[in-house]
Amino acid sequence: MPGAAPRTVPPGTVTAGREPRAGSRRSKPSAGSGSGICSERQAKATKRKHQESSEVPPAKRRSRAAFLSTETTSAQETQRKCKGNSKKTFSPKKNLVSSTDGGKQEEKPCIKTSSLFKNNPEIPRLIRPVVKQEREQVFTPEAFHQLDLHPHLISTLNTVLKISSMTSVQKQSIPVLLEGRDALVRSQTGSGKTLAYCIPLVQSLQALRSKIQRSDGPYALVLVPTRELALQSFDIVQKLLKPFTWIVPGVLMGGEKRKSEKARLRKGINILISTPGRLVDHIKSTKNIHFSRIQWLILDEADRLLDLGFEKDITVILNAVNAECQKRQNVLLSATLTEGVARLADISLHNPVNISVLDKSHEQCKGEGKVAPEAIPPQTRDGQGSFAIPESLEQYVMLVPSKLRLVCLAAFVLQKCKFEKDQKMIVFFSSCELVEFHYSLFLRTLLGRSGAPAASRRLPSASSRLKFLRLHGNMEQEERTAVFQEFSHAKTGVLLCTDVAARGLDLPQVTWIVQYNAPSSPAEYIHRIGRTARIGCTGSSLLMLAPSEAEYVNSLASHKINVSEIKMEDILSVLTKDDRFEVRRRGNQANKSQAVGPQETRERATVLQTVFEDYVHSSKKTVSWAKKALQSFIRAYATYPRELKHIFCIRALHLGHVAKSFGLRDAPRNLSVSTVKKRKANLKRPDPRQQTQSKHRLAQLLRSEYSSGLGASAQASKRGTQEAPRRPWER
Repeated sequence: MPGAAPRTVPPGTVTAGREPRAGSRRSKPSAGSGSGICSERQAKATKRKHQESSEVPPAKRRSRAAFLSTETTSAQETQRKCKGNSKKTFSPKKNLVSSTDGGKQEEKPCIKTSSLFKNNPEIPRLIRPVVKQEREQVFTPEAFHQLDLHPHLISTLNTVLKISSMTSVQKQSIPVLLEGRDALVRSQTGSGKTLAYCIPLVQSLQALRSKIQRSDGPYALVLVPTRELALQSFDIVQKLLKPFTWIVPGVLMGGEKRKSEKARLRKGINILISTPGRLVDHIKSTKNIHFSRIQWLILDEADRLLDLGFEKDITVILNAVNAECQKRQNVLLSATLTEGVARLADISLHNPVNISVLDKSHEQCKGEGKVAPEAIPPQTRDGQGSFAIPESLEQYVMLVPSKLRLVCLAAFVLQKCKFEKDQKMIVFFSSCELVEFHYSLFLRTLLGRSGAPAASRRLPSASSRLKFLRLHGNMEQEERTAVFQEFSHAKTGVLLCTDVAARGLDLPQVTWIVQYNAPSSPAEYIHRIGRTARIGCTGSSLLMLAPSEAEYVNSLASHKINVSEIKMEDILSVLTKDDRFEVRRRGNQANKSQAVGPQETRERATVLQTVFEDYVHSSKKTVSWAKKALQSFIRAYATYPRELKHIFCIRALHLGHVAKSFGLRDAPRNLSVSTVKKRKANLKRPDPRQQTQSKHRLAQLLRSEYSSGLGASAQASKRGTQEAPRRPWER
């Protein structure tokens, strides 16, 4: 009918509750009206409808529900439009567009990542307070032959270890220890503390009137925090004992077979080097271990022994030694002296001598068996003390947004270990999962090994100088030992590791220390950078921080640690030297004589990031691996001490940007694995009410059998007549 047309509502028009009634009030055109009048009325009606829908109706004639529905619908449409625009903005790109390209470029289907250089936080200007670092003299003009040592021992030092002059800590420690005094030794990392106690130890044992027999058991006990340090100390002692073959050294550590260690203990070990946990295991389970002849008790890296939670183990060891041997010589050594070490010294040392090279003095501590307060460095009291740093060590810091951390680390590794000669690098991470993830990622992408996705397989092999190794606590002991030995003897390479390699290890020719994750304390910072610039050699260190973590530099400055800044752009510019990350263009733009600018650097950084993301997203296994590494990073980030929480605030992390540094294109959901683990633990945990009921039933059965005349069956039948037994899920 012609009258039905005006009542139709145009599509997309939001109608109010009044409009259908308004259409019904209009008079319908009569059948005899002309077609012109009808069409004119239809046009007017349509015009009124559009006006009514566009205007805001009065409050009396429009219900609150209709207003809310209209507002909700328009908000949803706006949200859909915004989502559509954002998808267009960050959609997978087929090419890289430059302002000078003119739109003529070769299609690059591998570039599927949004720009790394957009929406990043502004890098603040780093205001570094200039502080005067504490330095200590490493070498002295005195030689070992000036000491009262065995000639064969001096010859071994000169020919086997190839050293003739003493370091400062050795000059002060060796005469004191040869006198038989207890000592508390503090000196910077890489200053020769191991030889400071090994030389007097070997000298005193070989000089015993009654010649040592292997079957006598241990005369000296050396405790170290890590397995690698145990192997290193054992190697040094073994070299010093070459002229004295009747003295047998041995090492006990986790990861080795207990059966073989027990066999060695039965045969006899005179100088026993061990980690605390494994020694406690043997004290409790091995009957033929005894300490009746102990003359030396040495705790190397004493502060790390306490940091790793060995307090209970050390207490067990001290009680076992004290039970069999009261008189002995005790030595504590550390690069940093904390309150825990001071308490340990109070317990284990008797009338000790405090040797601190930083103060260039050694003095007897006041009080019998007590460490004098003035002998403890200031940082143990107020946390604001200073640390000794080698003069030949240069320290740098780089502020990097979270999205660019992975690319910057890869570019720095390429710069130092591929384009420069004789570079050997250690990169510290906060967890084992991070080490495994970055090791696998760099191995499959930067080296182009087999099994990598197509984007990384097209990259040619890197230089032979670029070699990756890994070291962390979750590895098998045989593999850890092999990696430690391989990296020690290598001239170049990159070792990705946790803090298991931060204490005491003497890895020769290390030129760079990179701290990808900031340490939890200035003391840990000192131990990490102490793996380079050892015994007078030169070295450098780099600390990578997010813009929100810039205040950490002031925390280091409060401990008289001075760092210089490296710009992120200077590190990324090395990618312009590597043709693997070149963005190929057509025509005149392929001219290599064209000046390389910041746009070229950003494009190549994006290509490198795409290579990482293609590998991570090549399979579900690699994606899961990246998510686990991200979870591990977040857990470690939440464990910084209270005094650093305002710097390393987990709420300040942008999870999407952090996920980018793990090769993930989007921030994963459900990262709270800890809650899932708690739920699983709660499911496995038995119901305490069931335990209580079962205990009551057992007690009733026992009482019924032994105190009353009724048996258990009689009481059970009596209880069964009163109520039906409940099912397990009803309890």
